[in-house]
Amino acid sequence: MANRILVFYGSYRSDRMGIRLADFVVEQLRRRGADAELIDAKEINLPMLDRMYKEWPKGKAPAVLEELAHKIRNANGFVFVTGEYNWGVQPGLKNLTDHFLEEWFWRPAAIVSYSAGRLSGARAASAWHGTLSEMGMVVVSSTIAVGSIGQTLSADGGTTGDGGQALEQAFPRFADDLMWWVEAANAQRERKSPPY
Repeated sequence: MANRILVFYGSYRSDRMGIRLADFVVEQLRRRGADAELIDAKEINLPMLDRMYKEWPKGKAPAVLEELAHKIRNANGFVFVTGEYNWGVQPGLKNLTDHFLEEWFWRPAAIVSYSAGRLSGARAASAWHGTLSEMGMVVVSSTIAVGSIGQTLSADGGTTGDGGQALEQAFPRFADDLMWWVEAANAQRERKSPPY
């Protein structure tokens, strides 16, 4: 059975470039045999966090939260594709993530960052590392960082130029690292229940 990997993307901008990268990640994971699905924060459009999923009475949470909680609980791993806003994380992706907590526990997560400039969203990636760890995920050490996103992936999702070549070269190691941890977590869950 294929490992279920959810790929989260969080930009709400009208002319989103990062969606190209999110689609690339999903397609590449599928080519490697994963059951990958894109979770687009803009498409889901959760309200600003007022009440976490777990704070709703059982069976009373909005349908969108129930559905997303189910998907998160049943995933084997996660990829967070994030742009960088003023040295920080995208608010749409952070808001979506914060609606849940225990649902994330005991699964690996990987970070893919991007920007229009040369720093490739590295500061957002650093911020996400601590956030995801605090939320109970094991963050793998391999990351992907894409600068000049508009010159790295074309509108149809194809890689272009030196940046595209670098992305294609980096992806296999990134995916191998994530899937190693996914398989390790799967095996551990079969062997022993989580401690809480």
